Amino acid sequence: MNKDYTEKQEQLARFAKALGHPARIAIMHFLMKQDSCYFGDIHDELPIAKATVSQHLKELKEVGLIQGEIETPKVKYCINLETWNLAQALFKEFFGQTICKEGDCCD
Repeated sequence: MNKDYTEKQEQLARFAKALGHPARIAIMHFLMKQDSCYFGDIHDELPIAKATVSQHLKELKEVGLIQGEIETPKVKYCINLETWNLAQALFKEFFGQTICKEGDCCD
């Protein structure tokens, strides 16, 4: 029996894992509200300890949801629109699936 996952399933799981912490959701919400890339220390804007912020940013950056460039002495961060659109499409496809075709299947 083949137990391999599809590429879409693996990618969706990576996005879900990266978004699986409230601090990362808060970071994404913060960056989505920006008119352009954010220059500064995100820990100054959110209730997240400075030591924790870099780990959360690293997780989001590793899956490609955000991008950042070092601009001495600050780093600029923004949403990676191409990856965001992919994540949005995968989540929409996943959550848009019909569960019960015959009505109440869990009775």
